[in-house]
Amino acid sequence: MDNRTFYNEILTEHNIRPFHKHPMVQPKYSKRGVNPSCGDDITLNLNIGEDGIITDGAFEGDGCAISQASADIMLDLIIGKSVEEALTLKDTFLKMIKDKITDEELEMLEEAGALQDISHMPSRVKCAVLGWHTLEEMMKER
Repeated sequence: MDNRTFYNEILTEHNIRPFHKHPMVQPKYSKRGVNPSCGDDITLNLNIGEDGIITDGAFEGDGCAISQASADIMLDLIIGKSVEEALTLKDTFLKMIKDKITDEELEMLEEAGALQDISHMPSRVKCAVLGWHTLEEMMKER
């Protein structure tokens, strides 16, 4: 199976059956992210423990397959990590989208690496980074 087929399967699975797309009762942090150019609109919700570990997360909203899959993959990756680790992963993801990433960094991103080819599709970059930018804004306000 070639890598593109494998990555397409990952994106399709996260879009059709997003594990983290659901309402969250009383999240500690909530932030809306909107991509006005295409209509993607998500609300990211997180619970973060006193120790700085992200204990739970979910998102709601509508958008294209890429924005929805990317948000779901991001939550898979950051739940259970410290805020600092999540922000490092966010930085690494954004670096990947700019097409400047090492193999070690790509490995850190796990399934989020499936979005690497988006860097070659400028019109879809905003879709892929919406959840990640929303996370970044949430953490600035925290």
